[in-house]
Amino acid sequence: MGDAKEILGLHKVAGLGASAEKRKTPKDAFKKPDGVSREVYALTGGLPPIMPTLDPSSLKRRQIPSKKISWQWLPFKTSARLDNLQLCHWVRMVDGHSPAGDYAFDKYNKAVEVVRYTDEEYNEHLVDPGWSREETDNLFDLCEQFDLRFIIIADRFTPPRTVEELKGRYYSAARAIVLARAAVTDEVADHTLVKDTYNTAYEVDRKRALGIILSQSRQQDHEDAKVLEEAKRITEARLDTKIGEEAELPISAPAVAAPAEASRVLRTSSSPLAIAVDVPAPVATPAPAPPVPVVAPVAAAPSGPRGPRVYSRAALLAQQVHAIGSTAGVRTSKRVDQLLEEYGVRSKPKVPTQAVCAEHLELRKEVITLIQLQKQVQAKEVEVAALRENPFADVPATPSTPKVKGGQTILYERPSKRDHKRKATTKLTETPLSPPYQKRARKMKGSES
Repeated sequence: MGDAKEILGLHKVAGLGASAEKRKTPKDAFKKPDGVSREVYALTGGLPPIMPTLDPSSLKRRQIPSKKISWQWLPFKTSARLDNLQLCHWVRMVDGHSPAGDYAFDKYNKAVEVVRYTDEEYNEHLVDPGWSREETDNLFDLCEQFDLRFIIIADRFTPPRTVEELKGRYYSAARAIVLARAAVTDEVADHTLVKDTYNTAYEVDRKRALGIILSQSRQQDHEDAKVLEEAKRITEARLDTKIGEEAELPISAPAVAAPAEASRVLRTSSSPLAIAVDVPAPVATPAPAPPVPVVAPVAAAPSGPRGPRVYSRAALLAQQVHAIGSTAGVRTSKRVDQLLEEYGVRSKPKVPTQAVCAEHLELRKEVITLIQLQKQVQAKEVEVAALRENPFADVPATPSTPKVKGGQTILYERPSKRDHKRKATTKLTETPLSPPYQKRARKMKGSES
């Protein structure tokens, strides 16, 4: 307040000025630490810094090496070279001593092992009318010198020959020497020269075809790519059409034994799915025998084009199972799945190989045949019960009689509700029939007098 009055040129009030301006006591004042400037201390207010500071005294000083190290330009020798070529390089000297031992990069010097031959081996195994002894010796020397780099060898070889000719001569001669030196052929069966034979004609054709491809223009490359894409599309379309046709092929249904023989087979069968049913004979005079029912099992393979060479583990099995189920019916397919679960059989094989899938489909067909036989037995039991109650009742047709609809054989057709209703025939008696009912004449008004 006093400073403002001084600026404005006003006089200070003695009492108020002394009470307002109180100087800080020495107890409230903080001493500025050493080494910190006044401006920094005024900004921070004496608070410690956020980031820790390093004490120069705590830093480690660089140790002075005890050994004297220097670099010198010195000559060296390497065992990789057989000539007397003198080369130099920079060497790290420690206390004036150079490192002992061979050149450090000699370990990277890898040479190709070239097969050499003697005069006797050449006369026995390497004589060729197209190659002289001098040309063969020159070829093997260049192969050893340039590590089988046949592009360089063909450039240095005289008289000029192609790379394929040089390769064919070297590899055939080396293979003949390796086989001649082996006591038994099986000892060198894994040798590279014996296992992989060089084919000169194939290499010539391959390089010619490669040259034709590399000499094509971009427009020709685009046209070839379009042709390949069109061929791929046509192949996929044909494959899809073939799979669809195989799925829609009808399954042939050859006839099997009659129900009587089938029931006998079921009695004597040791299969866990077999059932034993004894059908009692009717007491009264039987009605005219219906046609013998025939069971059409679904055990036949679809006739048509052969299946694909590659056996699909998912699509083909699903299609065959669907084809079997569509012929037998939806309820029968569900019943087959339930029976398979009851007997601990997977609905889909765990390892769907071709043999396992064939056995699985055969089991499904047998289960379907068993279900059809069970239905026939139940129908016969119903007929027998009806004949026992009323021997003169009408016997309905056997429901398992195959019928043909739309070119396909239907194994079982569910009987309608009217077939279940059976009416007993009326007994004929000698009593005459009652006279016909005659309507009484209506009286007319005024007719009576």
